[in-house]
Amino acid sequence: MSNTASEYEAVINNCRSLFIKKTSDYGTAWRILRPSSITDQIFIKAQRIRTLEEKKVSKVGDDVTGEYIGIINYCIIAMMQLELDADAPYELPVEQVSQLFDRYVNETRDLMFAKNHDYGEAWRDMRISSLTDLILMKILRVKQIEDNQGQTVASEGVKANYQDMLNYSVFALIKLSPPTP
Repeated sequence: MSNTASEYEAVINNCRSLFIKKTSDYGTAWRILRPSSITDQIFIKAQRIRTLEEKKVSKVGDDVTGEYIGIINYCIIAMMQLELDADAPYELPVEQVSQLFDRYVNETRDLMFAKNHDYGEAWRDMRISSLTDLILMKILRVKQIEDNQGQTVASEGVKANYQDMLNYSVFALIKLSPPTP
């Protein structure tokens, strides 16, 4: 799993760099988004990936890599929004955002390593299209939980679903990357 650790870190470093740069450019305008709006943004990105996988051509020229990065960063935003107090300011300092980003990534990475231990890195033998479908399934689960005002009977909450979507997106980006010699 040492290769997974370095590959995971490389993907996250790329996502983090973009996230922090956009935070410097735009501030934390995303704070205005309600949880359901964030879920819908993730849905749009995952649906576009699936459409591109099926149609094999993009009319706007962007590939799926940017969409997976977007899913990762929106999942981080979602986890931040879930735990920030309702009275927290809309504009957060870049340093605070950076610390929150790292905290949620570290929690999510630790979950990934625990699951990889139990599942034996089965994701390495999966098709990227299956990872996309799993992300879409998790989004539908989150939407249902949101529609139920957060009430669940026997399932994990929305944060765990965001963590899974983040990890599936990292796996897809690892699989899309050229192999290292």
